[in-house]
Amino acid sequence: MSKICQVTGKKVMVGNNVSHSKRRTKRKFYPNLFEKKYFLPEEDRWISLKISASGIRLISKKGLATVLKEAKEKGYILKY
Repeated sequence: MSKICQVTGKKVMVGNNVSHSKRRTKRKFYPNLFEKKYFLPEEDRWISLKISASGIRLISKKGLATVLKEAKEKGYILKY
């Protein structure tokens, strides 16, 4: 699976390592992802999501059903 958050859409970014002598080499910045299970009471089942730390905070703030609906509208998640 790719390293993309299913809620926020965060993915790998590309940047530079900069040494003391200012020599630049390419590197990757990975999102802080977790494999987490949530219980969806509307459908009475568990769902498994690959989610970033900010996505976990978003679910705590807004609720699972609204966050999944928004992610589906934006195209970050196809089915859950």
